[in-house]
Amino acid sequence: VQLQASGGGLVQAGGSLRLSCAASGRTFSNYAMGWFRQAPGKEREFVAAISWNGDSTYYADSVKGRFSISRDNAKNTVYLQMNSLKPEDTAVYYCAADGILYRTGSRWSNGYEYWGQGTLVTVSS
Repeated sequence: VQLQASGGGLVQAGGSLRLSCAASGRTFSNYAMGWFRQAPGKEREFVAAISWNGDSTYYADSVKGRFSISRDNAKNTVYLQMNSLKPEDTAVYYCAADGILYRTGSRWSNGYEYWGQGTLVTVSS
């Protein structure tokens, strides 16, 4: 089972990026997915989560209204659209997949069994 995150890069404040997380080795269409991030010197924090069927989404207060999580189960891929980026959004972003069927998603890292390798997002001021 592998999760491959991509789409990170360097962007100016106010810009946008779209991260992708492609899953392989298992069909993830029945599992909740999430995005977390870890800035230098800080602990990993929750960013967004989406339920197994896409009906429910959850966001950290710091990104609410700017970020949007979505999924394409036909492509076994989850996305994180990031708009109005700020320097404080600079971090390595990780995608994660639940290990239990049909859940709504979690704000806690222990709610996920599988993790991708991370993609670096750098927002310059």
